[in-house]
Amino acid sequence: MILWHNPRCTKSRQALDLLEDHGIRPKIRAYLHDAPSEDEIRGVLAALRVAPIDMMRPKEKRFAELGLRADSAPDVLIRAMSENPILIERPILISGARAAIGRPTENLLPLLEG
Repeated sequence: MILWHNPRCTKSRQALDLLEDHGIRPKIRAYLHDAPSEDEIRGVLAALRVAPIDMMRPKEKRFAELGLRADSAPDVLIRAMSENPILIERPILISGARAAIGRPTENLLPLLEG
């Protein structure tokens, strides 16, 4: 399992605690410092089964600074996330071909059940 993690985020820390409470030590990806490529983001979107906007933080200041909107083209949103990883919602847990956004943290539980 891989956790896209921001240690400064309360929800991200709660997700890591939840995993550790279940005996899981995920590989941590500090995505703000190790930004995912556009292809990696596409793969996670496929695993999440969501549109790019659903994996984003539209209230983040950078979202408005870039002139992005909820109805911006998917490729534009994906490129924006790759170039500005602060826009990626957190935390995201990836387990094989499945993934979940940990907001709320309980969203991660189905991935722990196998």
